[in-house]
Amino acid sequence: MLRLTVNHRPVEVDDSADTPLLWVLRDTVGLTGTKFGCGVAQCGACTVLVDGTAVRSCSVPVGTVAGKHVTTIEGLATGVSGETLSRVQSAWVDHQVPQCGYCQSGFIMATTALLAKTPHPTDAQIDESLTNICRCGTYDRIRAAIHQAAGRA
Repeated sequence: MLRLTVNHRPVEVDDSADTPLLWVLRDTVGLTGTKFGCGVAQCGACTVLVDGTAVRSCSVPVGTVAGKHVTTIEGLATGVSGETLSRVQSAWVDHQVPQCGYCQSGFIMATTALLAKTPHPTDAQIDESLTNICRCGTYDRIRAAIHQAAGRA
């Protein structure tokens, strides 16, 4: 059994240590907000936070996160039933960022990590930090939402 903390809750999983974290989160833990995109850590749809750092969960073996804190998109909102969105989630809604929405949980997680490290990022810092791919091309809205979440909109 591997033990980790997912969205502030202790979790024990009986998956092989080399199983990608993405599949443990989706199939074993039942948190499907983290999406499968490419499977080779390029697109970022599977981005989650491990001890506050954005990682591509499709390429991270679950055994490497044993004992660590994993946060998924489902863990960002607060309140009894998650009714209070994080500042990043709220900015995404305000700027109507999602078009198809498939990649957006990964973008939100990557942005959350960015703002924790760099509270007021420049456009260059956003470009350097967020390497996720949005096939719908909502990058202008993403940037506007990030600036709002950073308090600069």
